[in-house]
Amino acid sequence: MHNRQERKIYSIIFCILFLLSAKIFGNDKTEIYNAYIRNDMVAWKKIIDRMQNQERKNNEVLLSLVNYQYGYIGWCIGNEREKEAETYITLARNNLAVLERNNFNLSTVYSYFSALYGYEIGLSIIRAPFIGPKSVKYAENALKLDRGNPFVYLQLGNIEYYMPSVFGGSVNEAIRYFLQAKALMENNRELILNDWNYLHLLTLIVQAYTNIEDYRSAKAYCEIILKIEPRFLWIKDELYPQVMHQFKN
Repeated sequence: MHNRQERKIYSIIFCILFLLSAKIFGNDKTEIYNAYIRNDMVAWKKIIDRMQNQERKNNEVLLSLVNYQYGYIGWCIGNEREKEAETYITLARNNLAVLERNNFNLSTVYSYFSALYGYEIGLSIIRAPFIGPKSVKYAENALKLDRGNPFVYLQLGNIEYYMPSVFGGSVNEAIRYFLQAKALMENNRELILNDWNYLHLLTLIVQAYTNIEDYRSAKAYCEIILKIEPRFLWIKDELYPQVMHQFKN
């Protein structure tokens, strides 16, 4: 009887801890989203550091952490914080190695491996001939595992967008991949509701259309984004005014 009572108590404690953990990491998604629309990367960094330092992380939490690290690395590179980007690339790669060993959602894991190699090219363009093929190979393997994974198409789009045209890159092809990713995300409400990845994808589409001087489409997507999230500072204060200026000219 005593042992049965102990097992019941431990089961209750486990359930409480599990629910608290789910609530905490569910809040992380909301906090990341709010940091993204406010362009508050100080808050973003605090979240990923807190998550990284958490001792026990299940596979779902670890994959979410990689996603947030992926976003922060991109910001670091865009703001010439190369050493910091390298630090977080290492952390993200180590986290992905754990997920790969656990055989967890390998299509998405390989997509992020592809993205990290892409970031390394961004840090040192002279390495492109050596690590570019690795990025492409991981993306191709991710696609083979799951053709319905929007993150795969996002990475394929990034490869096309950032690859110089002399090596086969194509902005038009990138747009095609981005739109495929968008369609797949919109099939799953959880992937678009208060999720920074969805707004990021739409923003990439704006930038791609701007790149090919299709300002009408860029304007339309800016307006779609602002309808979804009117507080999104990057679009409201920077990209949309820039697109409107070009559109009117």
